[in-house]
Amino acid sequence: MKIAVTGARGLIGWHAASRIHAQICAARFRSEAAPHELVQIDHATFVDGAKLASALKGVDAILHFAGVNRGDDGMVEEANPEIARALVSACETAGVKPRIVYANSTHAASDTPYGRSKRIAGEVLEASSLAYSDLVLPHIFGECARPYYNNVTATLIDKIWRGETPSINADGRVQLLHAGAAAQTAIDALIEKRTGRIAPKGRDIAVTDLYAKLVDFHALYTANIFPDLTDPFDLSLFNSYRTGGYPDHYPRALKVNADPRGVLFESAKGGSAAQSFLSTTVPGQKRGDHFHLDLVERFLVVKGDAIIRIRRVLTDEVHEFAVSGDRPVAIDMPPLHTHNIENRGKEDVITFFWSHRLFDPANPDTYADPV
Repeated sequence: MKIAVTGARGLIGWHAASRIHAQICAARFRSEAAPHELVQIDHATFVDGAKLASALKGVDAILHFAGVNRGDDGMVEEANPEIARALVSACETAGVKPRIVYANSTHAASDTPYGRSKRIAGEVLEASSLAYSDLVLPHIFGECARPYYNNVTATLIDKIWRGETPSINADGRVQLLHAGAAAQTAIDALIEKRTGRIAPKGRDIAVTDLYAKLVDFHALYTANIFPDLTDPFDLSLFNSYRTGGYPDHYPRALKVNADPRGVLFESAKGGSAAQSFLSTTVPGQKRGDHFHLDLVERFLVVKGDAIIRIRRVLTDEVHEFAVSGDRPVAIDMPPLHTHNIENRGKEDVITFFWSHRLFDPANPDTYADPV
């Protein structure tokens, strides 16, 4: 299936594109045909009708996440319907009739400029001759969300990492849904050919309780303790929190206790059903070149010298960290970031690995993708 993702650089769009990319990577690793072809459509493509039509040639389905949610009231009210009309027009020009899953909002039920904008955009798509799914979403959070841009969770996380105290509405509540869950719901709707209204529920939480939970995560994590992550919501929220510290707060320094016998330090503690293992890597060799959707994974070199590289999936954004067993530090891999470790020294590198759950061969959550 050829799938186009509009707004592919936005939060849900990137999560959706990354999950489709993960399926392609998994098939490539098994030497199988790719199940999908991914087309990413950004703002620059959308403003050029010819480019947009060209990008949509041969598409079977569209995940429509492009939109405007802030700015002058008049501009916001006009923007989303215009984007919807441009999409329908481009499909006609390209000669395609794809299924469309539209990322609508619970705000569409409100009589506000943004609410009317989202509602009318949905009506434009529904009135077209295209198979249409109306995905009504609550407040979305997730890894790589933009703080101070209509995302309370990302803003609170950024404040915590900066050591700042946010101003919080004591009566505020949000319905939170992880971007990965929203993206997967959209992908499933395409695969299952679902039409009509789809409204996944979020986790209802007071903003004060959300902040308290994030503060607890920060207190534990900065003390080198992983929280209990058995609740999928907590796992998603913790992954969002710790990704908010990447790359500025990397690597994580460890307390090393030294005496005449040698050194002792704690590698990782806390969590639940965790798994740890060691590896050796000979000079000049690499391990990794894969990414995970939600695994919490720690790399810790205890002997030798190595380079750890991390690249955000579907981008060229790479960060490198030189690590050494002489100065042990923890590198925790953000979800949806492919990574590897290369021995750059003259002796074997010994690396300690820790993950928050036991490895499941039937669901490895590991997708081969070179850094």
